[in-house]
Amino acid sequence: MAPHSNLYTSEVEYDPTDPPGYRGAMVHLTKAEGGSELAVKLFHLPPGEMLCPYHYEYVEEWLLLLSGELDLRSPDPTERLEAGAVACFAAGPDGAHQVTNPGTEPARFVMFSSAREPSVAVYPDSGKVGVWVPGANFMFREAEGKVPYYDGEV
Repeated sequence: MAPHSNLYTSEVEYDPTDPPGYRGAMVHLTKAEGGSELAVKLFHLPPGEMLCPYHYEYVEEWLLLLSGELDLRSPDPTERLEAGAVACFAAGPDGAHQVTNPGTEPARFVMFSSAREPSVAVYPDSGKVGVWVPGANFMFREAEGKVPYYDGEV
């Protein structure tokens, strides 16, 4: 049996295609542990970086902050999360969220969501809709059709 993942020591990988401001590293714990029902991902977010554009999905998501701090943007005023914080993002527009690392140290956190596909995410700042199907994803903007993932993001 292979060793299990560890929230504090598991290796995370950066995606070299992420633009400045969105450079975080991740390991997909669901895949590492052989799961299938939940999408569980461990993130390592350097200071000054954001996880992804402001968005909401049509399933509930959860965040567990292990170390560091995060600024949580949501429909409510932005709030500072400290190590140990747990946040639940409701399905739909009320659960819109984005996290940024405002600190001087990396933040390490886990996100929990559904692994079911197809799934849909809405990006209010850029007017995009993302659709994930098994093995592929697509980003659309009304009247423009398919666009790149970070298109229109600040």
